[in-house]
Amino acid sequence: MTDDFPARVNPLPTPHVAIAIDGPAASGKSTVARLLARQLGLVMVNSGAMYRAITWQCLREHIDPRDTAAVIRMLDRIAITCGHDGMMSTIAIDGIDLREELRAEAVNAQVSVIAAIPEVRDKLIALQRGYLDHASVVMEGRDIGSVVFPDTPYKIYIDAAEHVRAARRMDAGEVDSITQRDAADSKRATAPLIVAAGATVLDTSELSIEGAVAAALAILRRQGLELAPCPEG
Repeated sequence: MTDDFPARVNPLPTPHVAIAIDGPAASGKSTVARLLARQLGLVMVNSGAMYRAITWQCLREHIDPRDTAAVIRMLDRIAITCGHDGMMSTIAIDGIDLREELRAEAVNAQVSVIAAIPEVRDKLIALQRGYLDHASVVMEGRDIGSVVFPDTPYKIYIDAAEHVRAARRMDAGEVDSITQRDAADSKRATAPLIVAAGATVLDTSELSIEGAVAAALAILRRQGLELAPCPEG
């Protein structure tokens, strides 16, 4: 069953908690976030999928992602629906549920351009915050700890050496340049990729997936999160 969540304008206090997982492309943040959510029984939200969805819609409508005015006009007339299916976030545009389409090479090539548009970020940040009205979340992205949930005490910045990340990207069949993605994400004027205040850096360069998740759980414990992992199965 899919539950849909409305947007929230302000990051007001709620009974739910947000675990912010930030980091550059191919650092391992998505995998770690997904496995953390599974172990802790929380909803995993992939904020990048939201930016990919807007990019996908632009390409579908043959809108140049660099035509900011056209992107904003499109943003004003489409219906974006965020929710979750089990413990995984979902996103739909005008009723179309988007999944594998978001990993297309054309989307990869343009998503950083879309993510740099302030109006796009404002709209999607409100949707991201809306999750917290309904569930505790592990949310991964590039500005979760710095912008989306700056007040959460649970922040991890996941990183890895550039050559390791490039190899992971190739293994996943994605050919975009890690160097170019890093530059685009770190140097954009709006919500650049940074280590958020209070975040602990976790380098996954030489860690297995299991080791990275164990290290992340240890960090969250030190940050004060009371861990009660769900039993497997």
